[in-house]
Amino acid sequence: MAPRITGFDYQRVPVAEGVAVNVAVGGSGRPIVLLHGFPQTHLMWRHVAADLAADHTVIVPDLRGYGDSDKPADHDGQTYAKRAMAADVVAVAKAFGHERFALAGHDRGALVAIRAGLDHPDAVTHLASLDVLPTLDTWEVMRGASAAVGFHLFLMAQRPGLPELMIGNSADAFFGHFLDVWTRDQDAIPADVRAAYLAASREAVTSIVADYRASASVDIEHDTADREAGNRLRMPVTVLQQDWGAALGFDAEALWRAWAPDLVHRTVSCGHFMAEEAPADVVKALRDLMTR
Repeated sequence: MAPRITGFDYQRVPVAEGVAVNVAVGGSGRPIVLLHGFPQTHLMWRHVAADLAADHTVIVPDLRGYGDSDKPADHDGQTYAKRAMAADVVAVAKAFGHERFALAGHDRGALVAIRAGLDHPDAVTHLASLDVLPTLDTWEVMRGASAAVGFHLFLMAQRPGLPELMIGNSADAFFGHFLDVWTRDQDAIPADVRAAYLAASREAVTSIVADYRASASVDIEHDTADREAGNRLRMPVTVLQQDWGAALGFDAEALWRAWAPDLVHRTVSCGHFMAEEAPADVVKALRDLMTR
């Protein structure tokens, strides 16, 4: 059995027709939902969730297409739109009795969180993003040799067939590559957790690619429509990221402020997987956010 978050209960929660997601829930108090990134599952939040559960209801799902959640086929290019995945998050919170909640996401989960904040501003009270730019900005700044760090974005943006074949034929090497090169502290992801990430990703190649493909198509359309309409994140927002903005030649804080007027932007001295490498910093930032 894969590792679990100690002290949390697990449930399957229906979120859409034919789609249910795996959810860990623990603690009591004001609710916060935590969304994982790639190539991980809800387990990436194990340290942060256990700490926050002392005084919050902490809801930690596997995103649709990941972990032990359902992986519906994508027949129309909309199934893994961040809009659909954000609706899942709202449905999960409502299933536990919460119409309003704080929301934090890492990597892919942060993109879902951003979309939830834009689409459901009356539900999301506070929003935190860990180590990612909004989708539209990501594509706009990825250029030249620096874009090599995002080779997987371009690979998984291709039409169905080749990406799934290439990744599926070397799944452990592909997903393991990111766990290795994006981590400064290799001990932050112990062997049993790493094995769980790889096993879950191995079983989810098609849906993971569909998630990324959506971010090169329908997600851009949704972000563009919001930018043109002047829609912004109305809630307090905290952004945590590595010190990669200057290295890639853009002002990440300025890009974020265009989306989030009430913004706190902080740099964390660790690798990409900051909830595992620097959980105390993440917990402090989330607690500070929820006092704003």
